[in-house]
Amino acid sequence: MTYVIASPCVDVVDKSCQQECPADCIYEGVRALYINAEECVDCGACKLACKMEAIFYEDDLPESERVHLADNAAFFAEILPGRSAPLGAPGGAMDLGPVGVDTPYVAGLPPMATAGV
Repeated sequence: MTYVIASPCVDVVDKSCQQECPADCIYEGVRALYINAEECVDCGACKLACKMEAIFYEDDLPESERVHLADNAAFFAEILPGRSAPLGAPGGAMDLGPVGVDTPYVAGLPPMATAGV
């Protein structure tokens, strides 16, 4: 089980969750952040820090956000556009820095409203 970042993060990328994550497992795409399930320690610190209320425990994802469970996994398991290999579990988001690409699902979403951020 893991935590999942859902659609309220798209085009916001607040990063307050990254700063609170003791496992350094929240990676930055272009339009969204992604939690690496292999590196996540399920502490919930990210959920508490998220100003957008975009982070859910896997079992608590609303039905309308379920697509993000597979999408977060795809960010690490699939070869993303412009990359030659899957990201896998690099062992730390801060050392890696921004990945510079999103999953095809997030990249294809229409621009999200960012009012109130």
